[in-house]
Amino acid sequence: MELCLYHPQYGYYMQDRPRTGREGDYFTSSDLHPIFARLVARQAAEMWEILERPSRFTWVEMGAGRGLFAVDFLRWAERARPDFSAALEYLMVEPGPRTRARVLEHVAKENLATRPRALASLEELEPAAGCFFSNELVDAFPVSVVTRDAGRLKEVYVAAEGDSLREKLGPLSDPSVAAAVARYANQLEEGHRAEVNRRATQWISTVAGKLAQGFVLTIDYGDLAGFLYTSDRPRGTLLAYGGHTASEDFYSAPGERDLTAHVNFSALIDAGEPAGLNAIGFTTQERFLMALGEANEFADLYETGQTEAEKLQARLKLKRLLFPGGSEGGHGMGTTFKVLVQSRNLRSPQLTGLKFARG
Repeated sequence: MELCLYHPQYGYYMQDRPRTGREGDYFTSSDLHPIFARLVARQAAEMWEILERPSRFTWVEMGAGRGLFAVDFLRWAERARPDFSAALEYLMVEPGPRTRARVLEHVAKENLATRPRALASLEELEPAAGCFFSNELVDAFPVSVVTRDAGRLKEVYVAAEGDSLREKLGPLSDPSVAAAVARYANQLEEGHRAEVNRRATQWISTVAGKLAQGFVLTIDYGDLAGFLYTSDRPRGTLLAYGGHTASEDFYSAPGERDLTAHVNFSALIDAGEPAGLNAIGFTTQERFLMALGEANEFADLYETGQTEAEKLQARLKLKRLLFPGGSEGGHGMGTTFKVLVQSRNLRSPQLTGLKFARG
């Protein structure tokens, strides 16, 4: 999975090719409508106020993709909150040099007041006050796949056999894999599979070390462990995406398809705590966006001078962002996608986006 996604030349995320939108393999919330970034920007402005309006508020978008979110976010801030816009430092983290160049070129065409910078990794960043944001990032970290075979935990490895790849069971690659299964998936049944995302817990610790004060906002599909590792997912959640179609055909086109697994948000919460991150809210994308749009009845949805037909199309796209979906490739994203907010060096911050979060 590491090679298929992040090989410097052939990795899926390192190639200069469309990944999202109609020409790509899947849609993100930013592909659907600018309302997604505008509402998140509203939340960001409130975060800035909670931090007592510092002269510099660093927004770090990890996994900037085509730059759609950045443009919509910054344009809203300029128009609706020029005071917040003046304090913004916008950083985009993208590992692929070609992707970084393309996203900077796209953003530069928009003539925005705030000019984002692009970094290859979090290691290039000095600790900052603000918010670290990701949307559909953690699901693309490489995972270990485990199964219970003859009563014992085994790991699923990939072996080369001639010109093809096949699966092979073997001992667990690391003691932390066994520890994660014991903590989150100890009811794993015979023959069933589950994923362990060690990279995710390493990542959240790195993020915590780069956040002097502020928030971590993580949006992705997945759930808390108790709802993720269940008997109704005997094959786990690992999927391959190509041409907007999901399958379990992981091995036929390495580097040509996206590989993803549901995020165990319990692991992000647990790994964040010793690193200084306090989980202040966990909710669905539906409830998060509803809370942020409620105050002005989603007025951010419309552009000046739109026709009634264009407004209708905008409302249909908002519906897809809010309404439940049966899978991450389904017609709705509202409940499939979850929102985790963590804070550092703040006392019980109250965020509007968490207004409808269940306790």
